[in-house]
Amino acid sequence: PPPGPRPPSPAGPSRSSAVWRRPTTRWRSWAPTSPPCRPSRLGAEPRSRRPRTPEPGPRRHRCPRRLCLFQSLDVANNQLRELPAALADCPRLKEANFRGNQLKDKRLEKMVNGCQTKAILEYLRAGGRGKGKAESAREEARKKKREKQQKKDGGDGEQDELEEASKLLVKVLHVSENPAPLVVKASLGVKDVRPFIVCCVLKGVNLKPGNALKRFLSAQTKLHEDICEKRTAATIATHDLRLIKGPLIYDVQPPDELKITPLGRKEIKAKDLLCQLQLEAEEQRKQKKRQNVSGLHKYLQLLDGKDNYPCLVDAEGVVISFPPITNSEKTKIRKDTHDLFLEVTSDTSLQICKDVMDTLILKIAELNRFTLENKEDTSSDNESDALCGPVNLNPSQNVQPTNLPLVVEQVRVVDTDGNLKVLYPSKTDLTTVSPLLTVMR
Repeated sequence: PPPGPRPPSPAGPSRSSAVWRRPTTRWRSWAPTSPPCRPSRLGAEPRSRRPRTPEPGPRRHRCPRRLCLFQSLDVANNQLRELPAALADCPRLKEANFRGNQLKDKRLEKMVNGCQTKAILEYLRAGGRGKGKAESAREEARKKKREKQQKKDGGDGEQDELEEASKLLVKVLHVSENPAPLVVKASLGVKDVRPFIVCCVLKGVNLKPGNALKRFLSAQTKLHEDICEKRTAATIATHDLRLIKGPLIYDVQPPDELKITPLGRKEIKAKDLLCQLQLEAEEQRKQKKRQNVSGLHKYLQLLDGKDNYPCLVDAEGVVISFPPITNSEKTKIRKDTHDLFLEVTSDTSLQICKDVMDTLILKIAELNRFTLENKEDTSSDNESDALCGPVNLNPSQNVQPTNLPLVVEQVRVVDTDGNLKVLYPSKTDLTTVSPLLTVMR
């Protein structure tokens, strides 16, 4: 276009010069917009709020908002009697110090002084005064393992095995029928060391022919490895009943005072025995150049941190058992042994002791039947005289009738006041161990 002023538009003068212009700033845009109004419902009844119904089930106590943010908590040396369960719902709590408080739950008090924070919170989450998830899982695994072992010992239930079930006979002799029953008195000190013990007497065992004694000892070792979980769940001890004088006392003694004559060794204190076994374990590692050890050396760690050691003492004051380490040479089983005193101890539960004892009696019944059916000659074994012991010059006294069942005599375990703690076998024992075992009561 040609230079010069711009000609006016045909519509007239500009809007800005003739009309007032509204400000461009929109103040209403800063405020939240309200929802559009709904049209009124003429003649409709006013709406009423629906009452909120509570959710079914127990009301769960939730952790407060500020408490959930805790990462560390120190309430040591106070006067706390209980710990709130809400602490278990704190996801960020990694370090907690509850030491120095006299808690009502003694088990929780021990965990506070020795366990990590995660284990303490897990115990509180489980409700306290009970088993946490970890211990419940271990107990369930042990139960499945015992059932598997019992099923394996009982067989598949085939027809040929069921026909031979009548040969596995066990007769229970009640305490009332026994003129001289054996009694075990448990002291109060075993409660904090190894509180559970089950005992019984088994008569009619034949270990004389062939390798019967070797099979018996190897079966006991296998049970220690399998159902006893390498003696961590329970420990088996077998004695010659003729060499025991009752009543027996299940007690605890300090390591410096406890004396025992272990199998194949001389009399020694328990503390010196453990030191000697530890030295032997080190020598064994150096010779074989391996980390694993065998024999009694595998069970030394089971007594770590114990101020007192459990023991079974006879009427003469002689220690005949030192669980879970060894038995005494005094009550050692030999080839001419026919009557056994069986003992199972545990620091886990009483039911484990009963399950192990049921399996042990079943295994002895199977071995006894195998010995009677095969009719081995006594000259076929190559065991040493030290293991066999003195030979009876009158073999007719050791002849056992083959048609009589094994006899299990009940043994009572009482406290210091004479109150009954355990009676084995009871009416519920030896009932589900195997379908091949017939129990006459």
